[in-house]
Amino acid sequence: MNFATLIWLFFLVSALLPAWKQRNLESSRIKRIRQFEIKRGSRLITIIHRQEAISFFNIPITRYISIEDSEQVLRAIRLTPPDMPIDILLHTPGGLVLAAEQIAHAIRKHPAKVTVFIPHYAMSGGTLLALAADEIVMDINAVMGPVDPQLGKYPAASILKIVSQKEVNKIDDETLILADMAQKAVKQVHDLVLDILKDRMPPEQAEKLAKSLTEGRWTHDYPITCEKLQEMGIKVCGELPEEIYHLMDFYPQPIQRRPTVQYIPVPYSRDEE
Repeated sequence: MNFATLIWLFFLVSALLPAWKQRNLESSRIKRIRQFEIKRGSRLITIIHRQEAISFFNIPITRYISIEDSEQVLRAIRLTPPDMPIDILLHTPGGLVLAAEQIAHAIRKHPAKVTVFIPHYAMSGGTLLALAADEIVMDINAVMGPVDPQLGKYPAASILKIVSQKEVNKIDDETLILADMAQKAVKQVHDLVLDILKDRMPPEQAEKLAKSLTEGRWTHDYPITCEKLQEMGIKVCGELPEEIYHLMDFYPQPIQRRPTVQYIPVPYSRDEE
């Protein structure tokens, strides 16, 4: 075997190794998911968005709730018997309102119990999905977030506020158009949240909560903790199954040259030295 052959073998292995690792990872995920389903007698759907890498070039891309996600989730729910519970592992920064709304409606319409597990965070559209479930189980340090609509890079509530502070003849037409769209967006999302909550709590409480989450009271990335959610009337805190944390290990972030967080990944006790 000459040197040139070795070089070709090296490049061949380098090209095939990532695909083999990904296939092995997918197999491990499916195995863990099935074990969880058998234990709980449910269907488990994972909605996990991380920064991922494309091919072997390691180009980072940001994932979010998309139309493709809604198609897959709706198909999974449709394939689930009406009397079978659904568990959803949710880890997302949010995404398209249309996609999140489709999934939320599908969750509400499923006859059996739907439980959402949040190990770390479910912001924006992710919060909308969680609110549609029959039960939300969050890690004590996990957070949800406001669902106030965004128009491009601007919060809809902020557009409305700036328009209300200026005379109409001093505002350009484009801003007025944005304000009109913002007003419609806020009302649409408010009505959606209210529709989701009306069967979960008294009407007055549902209206108050819908307004809090959609009116732009906080910045869009404001973390709403378990304690805050409970004060708002949402029962969320609970003990997540250990299998949820183990499953998250099979959805790793792309490996960086220098890790930003490091620790020895085993549980400790105080008796150990």
